[in-house]
Amino acid sequence: MRLAWVELREFRNHAFTRINPVPNGLIVAVGPNGEGKTNLLEGMFFVFALASPRVSANAPVVRDGGDAAYARGEVETLGGRMLVEVEIPNRGASRVKLNRNPVRRKRDVRRQVRGVFFGPDDLDIVRGDASRRRRFLDEALVALWPLKETLLTTYDRVVRQRNRLLREWEGRGEPPALEAWDGELAQAGAAVMRARRDVVAAVAPSASEEFVALAGYALETTYGPNVGAVGGELEEAIRERLRERRADELARRTCLVGPHRDDVELAVRDLGARAFASHGEAWAAALCLRLGLAKAVEREIGEPPVLLVDDPFSALDPRRRDLVAERLARRGGQVVVSVADEADVPEAAHATWDVQAGRVAPRTGA
Repeated sequence: MRLAWVELREFRNHAFTRINPVPNGLIVAVGPNGEGKTNLLEGMFFVFALASPRVSANAPVVRDGGDAAYARGEVETLGGRMLVEVEIPNRGASRVKLNRNPVRRKRDVRRQVRGVFFGPDDLDIVRGDASRRRRFLDEALVALWPLKETLLTTYDRVVRQRNRLLREWEGRGEPPALEAWDGELAQAGAAVMRARRDVVAAVAPSASEEFVALAGYALETTYGPNVGAVGGELEEAIRERLRERRADELARRTCLVGPHRDDVELAVRDLGARAFASHGEAWAAALCLRLGLAKAVEREIGEPPVLLVDDPFSALDPRRRDLVAERLARRGGQVVVSVADEADVPEAAHATWDVQAGRVAPRTGA
């Protein structure tokens, strides 16, 4: 899978950028901080994910003074060429076209084109609270199996409705409808937990392999479901836990059981990475989780996704920086990396783009 071309208009500091990446190999976008490298990779990712990996709202993506931003690109896949066009208004939902036809469901695009993005904010997957690791699981779920996104939306709807019932109940005892919503939550929650288990099983081995190559020892990734083991009787385990926490839920008027309270345990050298990993180890762990996801996607669809890696070298020592660059250059498919320092441009780069003030210029012969 590769981007044949990509075009950004009114996208952050890119008034107009059109670039034709080389079809295969490592591409390096180089330029001082604040010139638009990250914005470029973010815009490229929009073509695959139809959303930003950095912010949840559209407004920050739109160039100052503009009403909308635009990201367009043509993706070559084993199944054919896909033209993806995204209009990103300041307010409201983005409008998407696939091969010039309007798209109502984003998953119809996401199941045909795949990209994986790493950025410095991914350090929070390791260092941050459990919500950031849950978000990684759900991002990986959508990247691997886009049609399963409905599991997440269904569960979110059930939790919102059940929380509303708990908040608005003013009678004695428990709301009469609570037992029925327990059943809904148990069914939807069990489906999400099983999907997250499958995500960890798909990503963890490749992530550890990448980490071993950098550090010489393993990265252990273990799914920590909120309710017991993820087995065949999971629905009943959720129901039982809901009964145990009933008094607490009624007192706090919120749902305390389910996958919205899951976690992922990350460990290096048998110690929890969040508390005990060095900054370099934590950074490498976050990067390797994304690289592991890219490998898992490749196994799933039979071709490598486009890999977009923003500023991967800044927290690594020279040896690990060289190892990462070497592995990115050898992994196959299209890989776009951003660096701020000319000294960090790998010798193995197949092409180099200079980025300055929202303009992208391929170097001659690159």
